[in-house]
Amino acid sequence: MTGISPINNHIIPGSYGLVACGGSSSRMGSDKSMLIYFEKPQCYHVYEMLQAYCEKVFISCNEKQTNSIEDGYNILTDHPSYKNIGPMAGLLTAFTKFPTKDILFIGCDYPFLHATDLEHFLPYCKGENFAVSFYNDKEDLYEPLLAWYQHTSFDILRKMHEAKQYSLQHFLKNNQATKFYPSNKNSITSVDTHEAFIKAVDSIKP
Repeated sequence: MTGISPINNHIIPGSYGLVACGGSSSRMGSDKSMLIYFEKPQCYHVYEMLQAYCEKVFISCNEKQTNSIEDGYNILTDHPSYKNIGPMAGLLTAFTKFPTKDILFIGCDYPFLHATDLEHFLPYCKGENFAVSFYNDKEDLYEPLLAWYQHTSFDILRKMHEAKQYSLQHFLKNNQATKFYPSNKNSITSVDTHEAFIKAVDSIKP
């Protein structure tokens, strides 16, 4: 899926951006959303990147993190009924509050994701595609926190929740979500440990 022309500052009609920063970050030992790669906490870096492509952007976080977010950023705190179920909590909360909006769901774990990667991805975020996700062909896995979910997926996600099935990976696989193979393979590199963070920062330095 290469060779697509960039679409700078193109808003995806009907889509809201959701910055995923919930979770305990237990492997990292600190809140991954507050790590700094580009002069500001990663959740704010991703938030500002998504503003060029979404009608509105929110930081998705758990209740404990809510008070740590600076003023000036829209916050969407996990609904109590979706507590402690992983990233699906943020997505279900967004669809519950905005049932007619599609969601561009981007995690804070991917410091090598650039705006140009999103510009190549966004042409696939449209009606005929139920959901679209960056795809890791090496591991043969979807990247659920680098994905766009159409609002029509809400019913299936809600039924999964009722059945106590909380895996967005399974949702994408079972519903044959469209696979996006990024030309920038580093864009899907997830930084989950302190050692990986130090290496990432060193490689990003100009």
